[in-house]
Amino acid sequence: MYGIIDTHAHLDELDDIDLVLHEAREAGVIGIVAVSSSPQSNEVVLCLSERYPSFVYPAFGLHPSEVGHLMPNQLDTSLQFIHENASACVAIGEIGLDYNKRILKASPKEIQKQALYSQLQLARQLGKPVIIHSRYAWKDCYDAVRESRVDNAVFHWYTGTSSVRKSLVEEGYYLSATPATEYHEEHRRAIKDTPLNRLMIETDCPVSYGRELRYASKPTDALRSVRAVASLKGISEEVIARETTQNAQFFFRLNNLHSGEH
Repeated sequence: MYGIIDTHAHLDELDDIDLVLHEAREAGVIGIVAVSSSPQSNEVVLCLSERYPSFVYPAFGLHPSEVGHLMPNQLDTSLQFIHENASACVAIGEIGLDYNKRILKASPKEIQKQALYSQLQLARQLGKPVIIHSRYAWKDCYDAVRESRVDNAVFHWYTGTSSVRKSLVEEGYYLSATPATEYHEEHRRAIKDTPLNRLMIETDCPVSYGRELRYASKPTDALRSVRAVASLKGISEEVIARETTQNAQFFFRLNNLHSGEH
């Protein structure tokens, strides 16, 4: 069994978290980055990380779909929360831009951009890496990260253009592969064309995947991501797991991972 890190999971949205995390450990998952999307989830993932030390690692941030729902003072309050709990988190995320029409109705572009730049500035100030959501906004997100002079960024579930992907890799940023690597052509192309030293593994659970047969993902599905990347690249699962885990350890500065039960 090889160790895998799920670098992007919405653990605050899962039911029966004890069972889910036990199953993940049994399957070979040795660490999970629990991303946030709202002020409430920031607090929940912090509590989960305290409950599951050296296994659950929190990332704090405001998802672009959520920023339009914030009260006027909530962005500042969230930034203050992140600053006060910076020593506990391994990244700022999930942050970014989402230009899906449904999202834009509630969270207009300018509001999203204001929140993104504020969080990028804080990440740079704190010396934290960022986890970027970039649906239909790939170049705008890339430009924002680069202009903010944030050193380390991972663009999760990338489905954008090849030109922006090349720029991301040249800048030293990462992409992360979801279980959609099994079937989603844009995502498959991005993962296939990205060097292994710039890839990480994720689930984005509890997102549903599949074409004919849909399933709600869990951290154990990080194994599906590994298998899909291995098949796509013609490299063994062991090598994919080892290299992506090393990338995640370096990116998130995870020095205390272990695979044993608490």
